[in-house]
Amino acid sequence: MNLNVTFRHLPSSDALREHVAQKIQKILKYINDPIDIHAVLEVEKIRQIAEIQINAKEFRAHAVEESNDMYASIDKVVHKIERQAKKHKEKLTEHKGIETESVVSMA
Repeated sequence: MNLNVTFRHLPSSDALREHVAQKIQKILKYINDPIDIHAVLEVEKIRQIAEIQINAKEFRAHAVEESNDMYASIDKVVHKIERQAKKHKEKLTEHKGIETESVVSMA
């Protein structure tokens, strides 16, 4: 896993970087490939914006969330990405399951 965290209009913080890394661990159980993750944490006036983009071999996901608290924004955006990854994994397992059932029933 290659995690890159970019801070825009706020000072670089190890606490925020660790929070992102910790939350991203939830997503890794759905993706097996080596992945690149780019997180952008941005402040615009009172809006705290978190954006995450994931690139894997056969999976790409992007999500943006905003709130008044950066930690809440990170939690929300990770939840969105997790739903996308879960849906992708379910599609793959359903597709593989259908193929094996059709082969078994034909024999």
